[in-house]
Amino acid sequence: MNLNTLSERVTPIYILSGFLGSGKTTLLQRMVTYWQEQGLRPAVIMNEIGDVNLEGALIEETVPMTEMLSGCICCTIRGDLSLEISNLIQKESPDVIVIEATGIANPMEILDGVTEAALYMRIDLKSVITVVDARHLLELYEHQQGKTYRLMQEQIRCASYLILNKVDRVSEEEQAKVKEILSRWNEYAPIIPSVRCDVDWVPLFGSDVHHLEHIMNREHEHEESHDHAHHSHDHVMVYTHYFKGPIDSQRFEELVNQLPREVYRAKGVMTFSDTTSRFLFQYAFREADFLKINPQGVVPDVVVFIGEHFSQAALKNALDELEKIG
Repeated sequence: MNLNTLSERVTPIYILSGFLGSGKTTLLQRMVTYWQEQGLRPAVIMNEIGDVNLEGALIEETVPMTEMLSGCICCTIRGDLSLEISNLIQKESPDVIVIEATGIANPMEILDGVTEAALYMRIDLKSVITVVDARHLLELYEHQQGKTYRLMQEQIRCASYLILNKVDRVSEEEQAKVKEILSRWNEYAPIIPSVRCDVDWVPLFGSDVHHLEHIMNREHEHEESHDHAHHSHDHVMVYTHYFKGPIDSQRFEELVNQLPREVYRAKGVMTFSDTTSRFLFQYAFREADFLKINPQGVVPDVVVFIGEHFSQAALKNALDELEKIG
């Protein structure tokens, strides 16, 4: 593969969330095995609070893996995550990356951290998969208090898919109650019951399997990898748009000022047609900021939007129109 082809490839990324002991590492092992059986080359980023990652020893040595220790992705070492993703892609050229976050991580913060990498590398954040321990959730729900309870709520609320694990340890009535709780906290994510995270991959990955097969065959054309809207049930959405050329700064600012409230975070690296400088664009709390930058190496013009229930199609069309105008 030549360097131009590599620079235009888009690497799918999955975030694996779930509380301590829920079964994340078991699911991770199964995901890696599944992708390998499809002829793909997966890579793993593992995050642990301590100084030693014992679970990393459970992953085959043939699988490229980066360890992020002594801190949580969503706080103390969050700034390193995009760099780790970038280095992993450049050094190993994996077909797919899965990030296993520590059990105390908030997926919303990880989502924001992962999208930092989209400013430097072509990535496609596919989904957040949260593993839930059925028995543990019932116990927490009974008391409904404490940081652990609130954190589990956040992990469930942010999920694209919910793996309801260890259902063999609860009765049918209890399993029905857990499903009702999950649906109340997250009405959009499919609930997949499992024992030891043994799941059917089709509902979990859906059309992503076809997407990964295309990557394996290296058949993506540039136009196909230009935009990456997620056509799924995800209520926490990430839309990444790679620009083909410079756009007008004033028109882009007008677009940003008209963003719906459902878009609560955005960032990007921009080249404008009416100025020679490149800019780092940031958007939060309905305020935009532009900072002149001089990025090192090949950095694409890209913008990433994070929010809930916004129309990705409308946003894509608006950005496409900006590119036509130039």
